[in-house]
Amino acid sequence: MQTIDILAVNEDEASKLIGVSVSSLQKMRMRGDGPPYAKVGQRVRYRPSDLAAFVASRIVRSTSEQVAA
Repeated sequence: MQTIDILAVNEDEASKLIGVSVSSLQKMRMRGDGPPYAKVGQRVRYRPSDLAAFVASRIVRSTSEQVAA
């Protein structure tokens, strides 16, 4: 049996994967401080690898650390 890697997910799936609301994800996209995305026609899609990298870039060790935008 052959497996197929998922190339991209929609914003509903992306928001669940990174733990934010769809509205927050849309606002981050508008401000330009969210994960990279692709436009496929009228649809917005996120690569799982980009979502993982986005979360990894926000890892902090204490509450006094500032997360880079």
